[in-house]
Formats: sequence, structure tokens, C-alpha cells
Amino acid sequence: MTTRFLMTLSACILAWTAPAVLAEDAMTYELRTYTAAEGKLTGLHARFRNHTMALFEKHGITNVGYWTPTDLPNTLIYLIGHKDASAVADTWQRFVDDPAWQTVYADSIEDGPLVTHIESQLLAPTDYSPLESGGGDLPGKHLYELRTYTTNTGKLDNLHARFRDHTMTIFDKHGMQNVVYTVPLDENLADTTLVYVIAHPSEAAANTSWGNFIRDPEWQEVARASQVDGPILVEGGIQKHYLQPTDYSPLQ
Repeated sequence: MTTRFLMTLSACILAWTAPAVLAEDAMTYELRTYTAAEGKLTGLHARFRNHTMALFEKHGITNVGYWTPTDLPNTLIYLIGHKDASAVADTWQRFVDDPAWQTVYADSIEDGPLVTHIESQLLAPTDYSPLESGGGDLPGKHLYELRTYTTNTGKLDNLHARFRDHTMTIFDKHGMQNVVYTVPLDENLADTTLVYVIAHPSEAAANTSWGNFIRDPEWQEVARASQVDGPILVEGGIQKHYLQPTDYSPLQ
């Protein structure tokens, strides 16, 4: 964790104002993507499993979910929660300054760094998100799906309305579990971006569910009606990854 990162994070938080679509008094999420050095993913998992998660909790960071994407080798994607967006930078600084973390970190990189690249995105849950405050438990094991939608200018509210009033119910109908729906705190993305996670029993089940969803007459009518004034999403505006839970992930 660098000082430059912390300064950038603080600036992002200070510049952000919560739109009305967000849930009040809900947890601020942080979605982090770590690219592991070649051959170091096992060591990275061990550091989180044996040390980092406990240190996160010590400093008020909630462990929500840890996953390895099926299409990105040497990658760890995880979701954590913070009680207060304004305190995120200070929380990270306390974590970085903790002697216990400094010892764990130094010991873990004796044979070279575990991570070559880190991406971080602060997210706030929408008012229709099932998972708002870091809690939640899905019985059994799942394959998760992380999806990011980019809308045309002025169309994000249409997308929120479609999910709130229709899409989530149709997902349920076809066996897809709604987990969390969020928007980025970054002011450059907050007006055009939806980031959400759903869960499936397996990849085969996911493919079947999506096929049935797309062919569902109810969904086809909802999609048509919601776009009478033009398409909601930009061309190529969907990014997705299937995520396999790690053995230490709270969400399984």
C-alpha cells in the first residue's frame, strides 16, 4: 500500500456525494483485484487465509467474499466492507502501519513479491441491493458472477429502475441469486456504472439460466419497454467474470 494510493483514495472519497439511489447508512464496499506474480498465487492465498483477513477484522474491515476468476489466471478478486466511506483511507493507513502486518508482509515476500498489480474500486450499495451492510449468507456452494454495466449518458436511472422493478425478480425466476448491487464512488463512473454480483449453482447452470432469461417473453418485453427512448447500455458495455470462491471466503 503506497502513500500515493492513499492520497488518491482520500481525494475520491472527499469528491463523492451519494445519489438518492443508494441505500442509507449501508456499508461502503471495496472491490480489489490482485494480479499475483508467477507461481505466487498459492502464497497469496496463504497470506490472506492465515493472516490478512484477521488483521482486516482487527481494523474494522469486513471480509465479504474472496474469489479466483475462471478466466484470469494468477488473479485474486475480493470484496471487503467499510463502515464509513470517509474513514477508508485512515483505516488502510492503520492497517499498513500495524507491526503485525509489517511482519507478515516482510516474511511473505522473502522470496520475492507476491503481487505485481493491484486495482481497487470503492462501491456503495444501491437501495435495492440485497446485501447492504456486510452480512448475508448463501446456503451451499456457488459459482459467482461479477458483472459491470456501462450506460449511455443519463440512462443509469433507467437501468436501476429496470433491475429494481423487473430484472432481479426474473433472475430469481431462472435460478440466479441476487447478491449485491453497487455503484462506484469514483465521480467519473458514478453516473454511468453499475457493478453487481449474482450467484449460480455451477457454470453449466449459469449458462442455462442466462439462456432461459434471454428467451423469457417477460424479460424481452421489459427490455423493449425500457429502451423506447434509446439503448440503456453503450455498445460493448457489459464486462463479466465467473468467480470461484476460495476455501477461506465467507461467501461460498
